[in-house]
Amino acid sequence: MQAAVLRRARRLLVPLVSVAALALTAPGAMAACAGQDVAPGDPGAAAATLCLLNAQRAAHGLGALSASGTLDRAAGDFARDMVARGFFDHVSPGGGTMMDRIKAAGWVPAGSWSAGENIAWGSGSLATPASIVDGWMHSAGHRANILSAAYGQVGIGIAAGAPQAGVRGAGTYVTDFTSAAGAGTDAAARRPVARCAGRASARARVALIGHKAAARRCTPARR
Repeated sequence: MQAAVLRRARRLLVPLVSVAALALTAPGAMAACAGQDVAPGDPGAAAATLCLLNAQRAAHGLGALSASGTLDRAAGDFARDMVARGFFDHVSPGGGTMMDRIKAAGWVPAGSWSAGENIAWGSGSLATPASIVDGWMHSAGHRANILSAAYGQVGIGIAAGAPQAGVRGAGTYVTDFTSAAGAGTDAAARRPVARCAGRASARARVALIGHKAAARRCTPARR
């Protein structure tokens, strides 16, 4: 799938789609969120990002995403890791995938579930929540995650800095999406989904490298 990667002080998430795709952003969807133009280090940046994501969903007739503290931890840790180690990918240099990260943070899949991830970085005026979300909305795979009816909760992580050296005033963003059905944490839910979650992890590396923003679906086998 088309990749979208920021470069220094150039265009955020340079979309590999036609210019006509610019019309896909819902009119007025970016205008109603407080703090949408703040710097990535501002305490209100994550809340503004969530507001912008939900404004896009509302404009397309979709329900709002709920904030998840568990997913926030996974997304925040990954954003900081990309800045600290200077890489920009859904798979970490050690081979860790999104599924590895959200499960390590405490997210436990239950029943039938879906999950996906968007990442981005920008500098200067391109590092604001509004610019990041706008860039995602102009990239087909990232847009599909934002507007997926399968997702009901999201974690947002924002780290000051870029995933490469020599860039000032930058911010690195991660959004981890999951279906509400995957929020179970009780011990009884852990065992029946273990085989299913394991199969998803085995496939995640190919999907996330190849598609950058991938939905994961899995339904545990019946006993």
